[in-house]
Amino acid sequence: MNDIIETKNTVSAFTLNRQENGIAHLVMDVVGDTMNTLKTEFAEQVSDVLAEIKADSTITGVVLCSGKEDSFVAGADINMIDRCNTKEEVVALTRQGQVIFAQLEQLKVPVVAAINGACLGGGLELAMACHARICSDNPKTALGLPEVQLGLLPGGGGTQRLPKLVGVQKALDMMLTGKQLRAKQALKAGLVNDVVPNSILITTAEKMALAGNFKQAVKFKSSTANKFLEGTSVGRGIVYKQATKTVLSKTKGNYPAPLKIIECVKTGMEQSPAKGFQIEAENFAELVMSPESAQLRNLFFATTEMKKELGVADVMPKKVVKAAVLGGGLMGGGIAFVTATKANVPARIKDIAPKGINHALKYSYDILNKKVKRRFMLKSQMQKQMSMITGCTDYSGFKEVDIVVEAVFENLELKQNMVVEVEHYAKKSTIFASNTSSLPIGKIAVKAERPENVIGLHYFSPVDKMPLAEIIPHEGTSDKTISTTVAFAKKQGKTPIVVKDKAGFYVNRILAPYMNEAAILLLAGEPIDKVDKALVNFGFPVGPMQLLDEVGIDVGAKIGPILQADLGDRFAAPSAFSKLLDDGRLGKKVDKGFYLYGKNAKKGKKQVDESIYSLLNLKITGSLSADEIAKRCTFMMLNEAARCVEEGIVRNARDGDIGAIFGIGFPPFLGGPLRYIDKMGAQSLVAQLNQWANQHGERYKPCDALVAMAKSGATYY
Repeated sequence: MNDIIETKNTVSAFTLNRQENGIAHLVMDVVGDTMNTLKTEFAEQVSDVLAEIKADSTITGVVLCSGKEDSFVAGADINMIDRCNTKEEVVALTRQGQVIFAQLEQLKVPVVAAINGACLGGGLELAMACHARICSDNPKTALGLPEVQLGLLPGGGGTQRLPKLVGVQKALDMMLTGKQLRAKQALKAGLVNDVVPNSILITTAEKMALAGNFKQAVKFKSSTANKFLEGTSVGRGIVYKQATKTVLSKTKGNYPAPLKIIECVKTGMEQSPAKGFQIEAENFAELVMSPESAQLRNLFFATTEMKKELGVADVMPKKVVKAAVLGGGLMGGGIAFVTATKANVPARIKDIAPKGINHALKYSYDILNKKVKRRFMLKSQMQKQMSMITGCTDYSGFKEVDIVVEAVFENLELKQNMVVEVEHYAKKSTIFASNTSSLPIGKIAVKAERPENVIGLHYFSPVDKMPLAEIIPHEGTSDKTISTTVAFAKKQGKTPIVVKDKAGFYVNRILAPYMNEAAILLLAGEPIDKVDKALVNFGFPVGPMQLLDEVGIDVGAKIGPILQADLGDRFAAPSAFSKLLDDGRLGKKVDKGFYLYGKNAKKGKKQVDESIYSLLNLKITGSLSADEIAKRCTFMMLNEAARCVEEGIVRNARDGDIGAIFGIGFPPFLGGPLRYIDKMGAQSLVAQLNQWANQHGERYKPCDALVAMAKSGATYY
């Protein structure tokens, strides 16, 4: 018998299908959506269906499952949270959700959640309110509470139920990082009671519900220390203290959510469940109203919107079936890896020497082998993915490829010749995408017979981790090429932004003045570690000096003159820095830079290479405050970002913010440089820049766009 409940003229997302064996399938299937998300109107729908279960004595057990393929519940609908205007509204909404889940938990018949696919956020909270959980071994099955990534905490009882299932340590680890567990990891942690193939998921869940005896899977028996930490209030106190210390060292106090999560867990475990749920609702509401979460949610909405967009509106991309990569270096190896493993497109690497090809293959092998060792993937899956990457020292196989990504040295003539060679060996429709970080794409396309197929596709290092890709069409690039390249980058797991073909494109252009300012402050007597610490505390993942060591001081030195030649003297790097290159200081790759590496470095702590001060004839005084250091570097970036929007380097402020956060690590809780300008107001930014311009020189002069915004009171958003 099938009962579909009508609620206020809307079809309920919950259907109750009674089986002959006494088990009822409670199927969640949100009409018209590709994935299930929890919405406000479900409170009434779930209450109705629970009342029906209670009233029917023939139902002896319930299996909660999803009507969507490869997806259980992806979480709560973020728009629902975003629509709340007051803290009180959020508390009421949260308490309502907690009450519904409690009603589910208090059903007298056994309720088993049958999980296949994503079970995240509110979805996992729903599953944890059931009496048992069973999940499929589908690679798409993942369980987690990622709310912290939106500056929030699990508000549907997650902070209260998870510690009781997996222990305080594991629960905090999951909630503070937002990490997701695969099926086997979830079983090992005690989050699910069993893992089976999807083909028998529902029947096994039915058997569990009929048997009704659920063994608590997790046991804290691994060691005496673990028993002490989990089983005593003193031990748990140590866990909370350590978690707080770790959180503060990582977030520098810029994100309020992690500390609120710890408070919720502590209250529920050490006081009472009722108090725990109350604090969870209140803390959740405070976080929803916080500026940090508002910016992280903006970021979520922006990236979601971008996923739906085409490179050029109404121009459909061509399907990329095969791809090739020129150059087997670090970038080439990374590009081949994301092409084969994320985009699921065979990648052929061409290098002048077999050694280069081996180097690129090893890049992929090392990453995949780590996953095998951690039991994140099977060895057979690894072998399948590795077989998608092949190599050659000539152009054999290039007749088949739809796109060639070039990742050779930053040499204009070399890249121009590559275009000519690829055009000779590939088909007429093959796209030539250059991973240049600074050379204009129009110049790379100069010798091309088919310039409409030439485009820039700029990745960031390391390719497998950095989420951004800059797509750079030159004036002659066709719309089809743009849309195809954008779609290809998305398949590789990237968030692409389309930028104008001008020196430095967008990311390096806004990064250069920031880096130069840090160098100028060092030459004025500020210690290396003080400059870096000021910007890390401000919210950047690493400081500018450490970043220069990571990227390579020589790489930074190459980009500077290109920007200066095209965009003017405000991009001139301090001349004293040439002494670093003369001294062979290229950064981490040669164990010699601003910091000590290799044998000279002590373990565990980054130490400045003090010899750099005498090399540059510096007298270190360190007279500036950390706040001024952070602002002087960051405001240079803001000024340049405003210029880029005005010149149309990026299509809009949204793309400018995404580019800075995903490409440079601009503090996400500030929403990006352009949202940050809106927050402080163009007027106060212009006033500060003018003050510094009078004190320290022309480089601080605010750009025309900012001056105009300050006068009119305009904002980007």
